[in-house]
Amino acid sequence: MLPVDFDDLTAEDVSRHFGRRRALSRISFQTHKGSILGLLGPNGAGKSTMLAVLATLLRPSSGAVRYGTHTPGASGAALRSRIGVLGHDLFLYPELTAHENLVFFAGLYGAPDPRQAANAALQRAGLADRAHDPVSSFSRGMRQRVALERALIHGPRLVLLDEPFTGLDDASTAALVSRLQGLRDGDAIVVLATHDLDLAEGLLDSALFLRDGRVAEAVARPDSLRSTYRSIMRRSP
Repeated sequence: MLPVDFDDLTAEDVSRHFGRRRALSRISFQTHKGSILGLLGPNGAGKSTMLAVLATLLRPSSGAVRYGTHTPGASGAALRSRIGVLGHDLFLYPELTAHENLVFFAGLYGAPDPRQAANAALQRAGLADRAHDPVSSFSRGMRQRVALERALIHGPRLVLLDEPFTGLDDASTAALVSRLQGLRDGDAIVVLATHDLDLAEGLLDSALFLRDGRVAEAVARPDSLRSTYRSIMRRSP
């Protein structure tokens, strides 16, 4: 499998239909390495569907997504190996320890030393002292931190996060914000869907405001995020 890399992510008139329901309608945007793009909008706006399309888990009904010059159809598994996803389902095995979970996923991604990769990930998560405890004994916030490292253990270029702040206490939230800033500094492309505008404030390099599956507005370097959100959502479609 030849290595794949890319510096930008482009959506071109992406639509996705589920029968008669149009979840996404002609979504277009571009974002680049070393940046965090926020997908913002109310429930049902299409944020999770957009992330699933970007993750190559769903095919657009029309339009296209390009990862630099690569497309899912042409690059397949090589492209997917450069994507990390954290969704509502954490995809952890509760009966396994945190270390066993991360060793397993590091091995799936072909890490040369899965145990070393797992140890480093647990250090980053601040959970080295709980490495050999079963995930079933962890709080929601701790599981979320392990799942984030599961999504990042292969050093993806594109990181897709769906409501990553859910269930986190203040300390875990601060650690996540720091981790996201580190990903940006490391030239990852981060796309983040969240309802928590206060936490997203100052974190986003750009924001795509979605409503009813359409782009209501795209904003670079969004300021006063909550008031901007309210203003955009009050406008007539």
